[in-house]
Amino acid sequence: MTSVLEAHGLGKRYGRRWALRECSIDIPAGHVVGLVGPNGAGKTTLLKLASGQLEPTTGGITVLGGRPAGGRAQLAKVGFVAQDTPVYAGLSVADHLRLGARLNLRWDAAMARERIARLGLAPAQRAGKLSGGQRAQLALTLGLAKRPELLILDEPVASLDPLARREFMQGLMEATVEHEFSVVLSSHLVSDLERVCDFLIVIVDSRVQVAGETDKLLATHYRLTGPRRDPDRLPADQHVISASHTERQSTYVIRTDAPIHDPAWTVTGLSLEDLVLAYMDRRTVENRRVALEVRR
Repeated sequence: MTSVLEAHGLGKRYGRRWALRECSIDIPAGHVVGLVGPNGAGKTTLLKLASGQLEPTTGGITVLGGRPAGGRAQLAKVGFVAQDTPVYAGLSVADHLRLGARLNLRWDAAMARERIARLGLAPAQRAGKLSGGQRAQLALTLGLAKRPELLILDEPVASLDPLARREFMQGLMEATVEHEFSVVLSSHLVSDLERVCDFLIVIVDSRVQVAGETDKLLATHYRLTGPRRDPDRLPADQHVISASHTERQSTYVIRTDAPIHDPAWTVTGLSLEDLVLAYMDRRTVENRRVALEVRR
């Protein structure tokens, strides 16, 4: 299957600080990708590298088979909605559509006008007078009317109220079904990703922790609960993602492709939020092992 984004050993450094490092991922076309991680993890850096706004320090990245921002034709394939869905406060809604038409090779003026009318946005109204949800919808309209093959959105709904967030995500999903493009969506709101995304990337401490189709990830991750047991006593094919212990009980989140036969464990599946939180907590696993050794 064609890849919409490929990265190999990708890294970006600012002085001595790595914003992203050793990133190797392959995202097939046709997915809605959820990119999640804590603040400062490297999500925005990855998206800016993918859109050509930054150059890598190490490694390489291709988007839709080409170098990001590598010429006008390549730029036309990728739409980008930045964090906080910025628009020009002094320009009207109609001005934004005229600007979009002048800047984009494949601009769909009819779709832009129809969407603005359906949203109830007055063409003469200045963007600075719009609500946060309306500004987000205007920014999304500009991205969609570009008719991209890949639409990148960096935390587009973080500042919106629940109703505006739901309307934004619903509009995005309707557009992906109608126009069949790929999406990479960064968000802290796992509940939103759970509804719309079928591919997940988790970044923690500037590194990709896990990436893959959500149904396959959920089918290979489990929570094990049972009598206290050290991680080195688990089978080799059970990879520990996170762990917690009481005096008598251990709880692990593991990844495995093999059946779990040990009757000592209570085995349960994970929600997408459970999975994301386990990987975001992964850096504490070694500390917990050290704590166990000290207590022994």
